[in-house]
Amino acid sequence: MGLDVLGLGIVEHRVYEYLVRHRSRTADDICADLSLRPSQVAAAVAALSNRGLVAREGTDRGHLVAAPPDVALGALILDHEDRLRQAETEMLALEQLYRDAGTGEADVVDIVRGREAVGHRFNQLQRSARSEVLMFVKGDIVAIDRDENVEEELARQRGIRYRYVLERSRLEAPGMLEAVRGAIQGGLEVRVAGELPTRMIVVDRTIAMVPAAADGEDQSTGALLLHAGGLIGLALSLFERTWQSAAHLVAGEVSGVDEVDLDVEEREVLVLMDAGLTDRAIGQRMGTSVRTVQRRVRELMDRADVETRLQLGVAAVRRGWL
Repeated sequence: MGLDVLGLGIVEHRVYEYLVRHRSRTADDICADLSLRPSQVAAAVAALSNRGLVAREGTDRGHLVAAPPDVALGALILDHEDRLRQAETEMLALEQLYRDAGTGEADVVDIVRGREAVGHRFNQLQRSARSEVLMFVKGDIVAIDRDENVEEELARQRGIRYRYVLERSRLEAPGMLEAVRGAIQGGLEVRVAGELPTRMIVVDRTIAMVPAAADGEDQSTGALLLHAGGLIGLALSLFERTWQSAAHLVAGEVSGVDEVDLDVEEREVLVLMDAGLTDRAIGQRMGTSVRTVQRRVRELMDRADVETRLQLGVAAVRRGWL
């Protein structure tokens, strides 16, 4: 994406960039250096002149000069932003008309049909976010894999807060733990639950999307789009209750590890235990045997002076191990 968002075509962009670089050139120079036809250059110069980006040089009318980018492009950007605000106002008005035209259930629920349409709406919801995105991510993948969710990165760059609850089986997928840790370091908030009731996305606490089919059925065929109202309240309540009871997932190293004398493997065992993984799953993640994992856990319990794994979790938090 470049100056095309401001209405400039490829040739216009090339001509303006060329004049910015060379300050003053003739149309013939532009044709020769950019391998363009005279008609292409003439059309580009006319379009750029209309936008105030190019002018004839005062001392030599045969020479063309570029207007300073900060002035000329700045004005175009402000104009573009004004038009975006006008479009947003029109969108809100049309949305109200759409709601007013509905009756009964259509006022609060829309049906999105087809895998492609679901994926498109999933991306659209994230692009429209202004403050927060909440998400349930189940173990199986439907419509869009989290790893392919490019809209998330763009939204987070805009300052949108993301909170994920991952189903534990999803966390056990190859490479997933490392990917999630990297995302956490980038600002993503993640917790882990044993089993989620549904996959779900909630944007700005005003709109949500859930599968149209029941769990266990083919959920790629459609989704329900829930608008503000009682259903949104239920979705938010479900998310927040699950979020509060879900396990934290810690990324990277924490301060004070040297002080509590934990080595890397011990910390890894604690983190994976806190996420709810079994000894077998922990061993697979760490490339070691179940017996080694159990020995590590026993050593940690002895160091914390506790008798059960539950007590170890509490002690680990209290001692700053997690």
